[in-house]
Amino acid sequence: MSEAFDVVVAGAGHNSLIAAAYLSTAGMRCLVVDARAVAGGDTATEELTLPGFLHDSCSTSHNLIQSSPTLRRDELGLSALGLEYLYPDPVVHVPFPDGSSITQWRELDRTCAELARFSRRDADAYRDLVDRYSAVAPVVGAWRYTPIGWGPALADALLAAPDGAKWVRRAAASAWDEIAATFEEEHVRAFMAWMAFTTVQPLEQPGTGLNAYSLVYGRQQHSWVVPRGGSGALPAALVRVVEAAGGEVRTGETVVALRLEHGRCVGVETGHGARYDATRAVLSTIHVKHLVEMAPSELWDESFRYSVDSWKPGIGMFVTHYALSAPLEYPGEGGALRPLASGIPVSTSRLRDVEVDVRRGRVALDDPPLLVLCPTAVDASRAPEARHVLKVVGFHPYDVEGGAARWDDIAEEVSDAHLRHLRRYSPDLTDETILARSVHSPLDLERANAHNWHGSCHGGDSGPAQSGALRPAAGWATHRMPIPGLYQTGSTTHPGGSVSGAPGRNAARVILRDLGIDLDEVVARSTSARAHGLPGS
Repeated sequence: MSEAFDVVVAGAGHNSLIAAAYLSTAGMRCLVVDARAVAGGDTATEELTLPGFLHDSCSTSHNLIQSSPTLRRDELGLSALGLEYLYPDPVVHVPFPDGSSITQWRELDRTCAELARFSRRDADAYRDLVDRYSAVAPVVGAWRYTPIGWGPALADALLAAPDGAKWVRRAAASAWDEIAATFEEEHVRAFMAWMAFTTVQPLEQPGTGLNAYSLVYGRQQHSWVVPRGGSGALPAALVRVVEAAGGEVRTGETVVALRLEHGRCVGVETGHGARYDATRAVLSTIHVKHLVEMAPSELWDESFRYSVDSWKPGIGMFVTHYALSAPLEYPGEGGALRPLASGIPVSTSRLRDVEVDVRRGRVALDDPPLLVLCPTAVDASRAPEARHVLKVVGFHPYDVEGGAARWDDIAEEVSDAHLRHLRRYSPDLTDETILARSVHSPLDLERANAHNWHGSCHGGDSGPAQSGALRPAAGWATHRMPIPGLYQTGSTTHPGGSVSGAPGRNAARVILRDLGIDLDEVVARSTSARAHGLPGS
């Protein structure tokens, strides 16, 4: 027995839901199916430690999506569906082993004053960097939110911008190349390097050059943006859009196979034996490493299969969630600082060593670089009164020496090492303030969400071989898959990981065009209907 919908979507991550929301707005009846018990994928918020403590199981910041048409133009009406964003100040605090620190503030002058304590020249260089990137930020944004093949390649688009030839070279360089050439003082360099590293791409990897500009620029413009109530507020609002249009989101059902008729994808089958048919399209956000196993190998293009077989996961993440009785604090001359976000790079050399350690399978616990997030610093709704949630993220290999299964033996030790290191900078984080913790190794992240293949929450490495027109494979970066009727979205497609919503919106544009529908016209009609308070808007 099977059920039929216009579009069946395999996976309920934020990109799947964004695509489904646009398709629903266009009049499609959508079914979204996900293996996990809660919708949202890596934008889920869950009680991982104690009742009432709401932890973001993966993503916390929603910075990139702030510049998306989805939010900037409120194309889906999410602002009226309970989605509210907070813009913390300070943006981020970065302490160093010598007792000094750099804090980024929303006010540019205040951030520059922080940097000037170390180098006036570097403070001026930072101001200039922000100003210069502002001229090309719209170009990069337009490239992200345009399906591959629908507009110029990034290099061609940059060439048309002011100082275009320079920006083409910067984009092809590594983030470390750009930082080392622009800044001279070690603390400032370490601050900039840590900011560039927050998309979990190696600092010395070619093609990461724009990360030295875009990430710090985005934080300076928008702050470390978080949704009130947790990362899960975004998928919750998107689910409302789908359901309001007559669609459904079903969790706890794992897609195990693609349904095929005469070589065309016409639906999916779940582990429970349920069959869901799609009369117009099937959209997948299943990681490409798993997707190719869901249909006979001869149906996949050989070059597509080659790219998937050689897919690189990149740097894995190791996460510990804490329930606390007191907020995370950093001592300072003006009193304790309680930032939502903080980073511990240690030094530029230590941060650059992360890639080397990952390639060697080495779990390095000597001064591990950390990303530290305490959302209750700005959002008390995420924990009981006077209580707090904390997330500590380290960066390690999935394939450790001795095999990935060894993570089950060493996870607690690694988590302890991260905590000891954090306490060097926040000594009031004592055993007495920790009420509970939940430890998640790269292997655990994969177990919790199959899309986190090999512990990567960003779909995998974003080096030159897995970016732009090569993501996920040359000739197949347009969201259309080798099997007719099947489309792909999510972080294994352009422009990659992080909470941008770009893969979802881009995929929706492609599907709608193939069906003879223009997304811009759909959005215009929906926006007009909402403005006039019409039913179903």
